[in-house]
Amino acid sequence: MKDINLKMAKGASWLILFRLIERCIGFFSTLILARLLIPEDFGLVAMAMSILTFVSMLSAFSFDIALIQNAKSNRYHYDTAWTFNVFFGFANGLALLSLAFPVSKFYGEPRIVAIMMVLAANSAILGFCNIGVVAFQKDLDLHKEFFLGIIKKMSSFIVTISLAFLLKSYWALLTGVVVSSIVGVLMSYRMHPYRPRFSLQGRKDLFSFSKWMLLNNFLISLIHSVPGLIIGKLAGPASLGLYTVAYEISNLPTTELVFPISRAVFPGYSKMASNHDELRHGFLDVLSVILLVTVPAGLGIIVLAEPFVHVLLGPKWVDTISLIQLLGIYGILRASTSNTGAVYLALGLPRLLTYLALLFLALLMPALWWLVSMHGAHGAAYAVLLAAAIQVPVGFAVVMRHLKIHILELGAVMWRPVSAGLVMAGAITLVRASWSVGDTAQAPGYALQLLALIPFGIIIYIAVALGLWLMNGRPRGGESKFIIFTGILLNFFKKAARSY
Repeated sequence: MKDINLKMAKGASWLILFRLIERCIGFFSTLILARLLIPEDFGLVAMAMSILTFVSMLSAFSFDIALIQNAKSNRYHYDTAWTFNVFFGFANGLALLSLAFPVSKFYGEPRIVAIMMVLAANSAILGFCNIGVVAFQKDLDLHKEFFLGIIKKMSSFIVTISLAFLLKSYWALLTGVVVSSIVGVLMSYRMHPYRPRFSLQGRKDLFSFSKWMLLNNFLISLIHSVPGLIIGKLAGPASLGLYTVAYEISNLPTTELVFPISRAVFPGYSKMASNHDELRHGFLDVLSVILLVTVPAGLGIIVLAEPFVHVLLGPKWVDTISLIQLLGIYGILRASTSNTGAVYLALGLPRLLTYLALLFLALLMPALWWLVSMHGAHGAAYAVLLAAAIQVPVGFAVVMRHLKIHILELGAVMWRPVSAGLVMAGAITLVRASWSVGDTAQAPGYALQLLALIPFGIIIYIAVALGLWLMNGRPRGGESKFIIFTGILLNFFKKAARSY
């Protein structure tokens, strides 16, 4: 188990590092392209990409997860997964081709036809990716997945920016997408020796698991899209814009830290699945680390929402402050249960994810329609928070039953990071209450608050969290894991820098 935990820690570090680099490349790419292209170029591609997203969701069986979860996966399972990926790649391409002219007429934009034809070809290309690279995640060799992702991202960046300088057209964006896919497919065969063959021998085993993943992926897509549809319908585009920006900011700890961690630990959980005692300890250890990081990050965003918005977004976005604070609470709840999904998948129980997603959606939709009609974007935040407040305890109850976790064990993991986070939030609030920045339109005063209060909050949180841990006799939990993990991480990146 120690070896598995070490590999999970290394894998999480690689995925978090990839996420940070990917974000940086994307940020600089957007800055450059915004100066070279016009908004219409981005809009044309976005129209076609929205159709691609919908079409792809209809075949999102997540065969890679099925291969990782099944410890007895053999060659015919991999070959069958690759065969289906090729088939669905062509099927998605044909669907895009058939929709090209209707979508063009719907938008009144004839240029979309050519764009969707290119995306159709791209879907077919992606289907040929070497299924053998799933082993990078299954064997927790995530540094290889890191390099594969970086090569694809950099190739897309270089081609897109170069063509944007030359063409000043949306074709630069499309070419970058296709080049990234081609490079990814070629590199998948270069980096892994597996050579797939057409086969359907493992279809029964794959579909018994993946049919639930298809339904779950569809429900997750609905959960993310329904608030936007209802806000746009009942409150208008301005309210939708406020909600979208607030949601993205408030959920940064979840999207940038927790999801990479959950993806990295899933293969490790799958290896522990035959031993529930090991899996229980592994789940609690990972949950404690997640809470140790996301609770202070989430609460920090909540209490510093006002200066954050004034400095980074500007005065015209002040209405997002209260939205960020409401959705920040949801972000913390969402992060706390992100680890449970990997457990259900490792145990071969993907249907539990589907049931929980159905519960959330059933709570969300009526609440959205009722509250958005009365409170606009804020009503959507109330609805999301209400649904999460009910679904999260249910999610914990389910995983506790399957792993035989006592409520006191769960409480022992949670109380220290939550207590330290609340002390930190209270301290920052008290300092801000006595700190006048003058005119709210003056960003420098708020910038000074951020520069001073972010390190102040970090110091307070670390001091309180470590103090509670020491006073409690240094129990097993996020604090000890984080200290070990930090040492492993520093040593790991030193070796990686020398090796690569």
